[in-house]
Amino acid sequence: MGIIRQLSASVINQIAAGEVVERPSSVVKELLENAIDAGATRVDVSVERGGKDLVRVADDGKGMSVDDLPLAFTPHATSKLAEADDLFRIATLGFRGEALAAIAEISRTRCQSRSANSPTGAEITIEGGVAGEVKDCGCPQGTVIEVRNLFFNTPVRRTYLKSDSTEAGHVIEVFTRIALAHPTVHLTFRSGGKTVYDLPGVTGTKERVAAFFGREVADSLLWVESEIEEIHLWGYVAHPAQSRSTSKAQYLFVGGRYVRDRSLGHALTEAFRGLLMVGRQPVAFIHLEIPPDQVDVNVHPTKVEVRFRDAQRIYSQLLATVRQTFLQSDLHSRLQSPAVPEVVPTSPASAGGPAPQFQLSVPEIPDRQAVASWFQPSKPFQTYPNPGYAGGPSLIEPKVPEWAKSLPPVPTPRPADDFDEFASVSVSPPVTPEPSPSSPFRLPSRAIQVHDSYLVAETNEGMVVIDQHALHERILFEELRQRLQTGGVESQRLLVPEPVDLTPAEANEIVEHKEVLAKLGLEVEPFGGGTVLVTSLPAMLKSVTPEGLVRDLADHFRSKPIPPTPDLILQDVLAMIACKAAIKAGQRLSPDEITALLDRRHLVNDAHHCPHGRPTALVFSKAELEKQFGRI
Repeated sequence: MGIIRQLSASVINQIAAGEVVERPSSVVKELLENAIDAGATRVDVSVERGGKDLVRVADDGKGMSVDDLPLAFTPHATSKLAEADDLFRIATLGFRGEALAAIAEISRTRCQSRSANSPTGAEITIEGGVAGEVKDCGCPQGTVIEVRNLFFNTPVRRTYLKSDSTEAGHVIEVFTRIALAHPTVHLTFRSGGKTVYDLPGVTGTKERVAAFFGREVADSLLWVESEIEEIHLWGYVAHPAQSRSTSKAQYLFVGGRYVRDRSLGHALTEAFRGLLMVGRQPVAFIHLEIPPDQVDVNVHPTKVEVRFRDAQRIYSQLLATVRQTFLQSDLHSRLQSPAVPEVVPTSPASAGGPAPQFQLSVPEIPDRQAVASWFQPSKPFQTYPNPGYAGGPSLIEPKVPEWAKSLPPVPTPRPADDFDEFASVSVSPPVTPEPSPSSPFRLPSRAIQVHDSYLVAETNEGMVVIDQHALHERILFEELRQRLQTGGVESQRLLVPEPVDLTPAEANEIVEHKEVLAKLGLEVEPFGGGTVLVTSLPAMLKSVTPEGLVRDLADHFRSKPIPPTPDLILQDVLAMIACKAAIKAGQRLSPDEITALLDRRHLVNDAHHCPHGRPTALVFSKAELEKQFGRI
């Protein structure tokens, strides 16, 4: 007698349930998606003990007829597919016809439903996959499904469930995804008899974001949108100051379905590159509307994973769209003070209005030609014509700051189409912007240094506190990056090459990236074993020893995830060198040095953050000051 046997329908359904129904939140997901597909305008979700004892989902959708009701709980029965080709043009959230059968197999399920043209409703009860008779019942149009005692007939599966609060948290996460993807649907959620969320239908996503993540996050959202051929991308990204330690606050929706995609997650991270500190993740709510034949959602029974026909194209569109939004936005961090008791009025910024623009007003300052001369290097470098600076004698003869001598000369704005491959990592070339009256960082005004680390300046709208190291680091990074596009960074050749002893693995990392380092003025050669020879250094790094620099770079290459392209590797190392060359926290600056630094900041891109993602300044509005002192 043979040993191969046909599995029973019950065993088949329980195997399917293991893929589709992992925990109570899986039940909520499937039932919510069915309600949305049914055209519901209101869906009410209730759970008991995190969904272990009860999951109840009621909707006002189109409902089911008496004949359809028992078929809905039969494996592979669905109204959303008719033939195999339909798999390549799926426009609904559900389509496999597995979920209801799998849920009914491992629970006690009751379903009541009525369609618009039926005078009465119909009810069916299924226990452990065994269906009872269909009965008439009174109910409004729509469907109500109650799932009780999940995994009652598979007790081992039930023991793997977590605490009630943990399971309720998973249910809330599923509810959040559906609510964000379909804001026009009125959704309610009750847990343990208490209303947790009551979300009326709205036309936009911001109100839903505020309900789940708080008003502060919602007010920081930046609109992103682009449409290339048939692919429409739209949604919101939050200000970098709202970053998280994990990627759980990144929501990507394709055709109204929440999905996870590593490639698009990487594109989002790259778009925030230089705006977030290491270990921080952006907050985003992105929707993709894409023709059904260009995406495969039939990858896994949970339908969370998808495959795109042209993934690289969508990757580039997401990266470019978000970066372009940043280039057009003011990303300076506003300092939000804690609320003061018994003070009712709020500032426009805290009330969700547009962040105030501010301009630094200037009393008498030195002639800008004199200020610009402080940045001239001590040895002959390539110079750039700068018609923006007037000639003539300076009003004063300031002492040239030592750190300022190492800065490149003021660059001239370049044509938009004049950039090389290195600049292709950005949406647009790093053209030096012309100062404008509305620029938040324009000119210094009565700036003072505190704790030898921060600069405090008055603005028309309040005050700004600037991190001197972060700002100088951004200035160096942008100006060195522009120098790379015009021939490379100046280097100082050593009279005697200096050997640096490393481990063989570290030496291999340095030699592997020698071409990138050479563009930045650091030339190295292998010398056998774990030793490398340093033959030249960037001219701006006069206070850094070759050994210290090479060791730090080796540690960086070994410990940090390397970006995927040579251009991004170059940008990563450039940020590190700019950090080492910048003035340090704790370094006292003279008034002339402060003026020279602040006068430079409006000439670079992304002056609001250093290359490693730290903000360069915090803005404190006058309204916030008056609020703290009880004046308003």
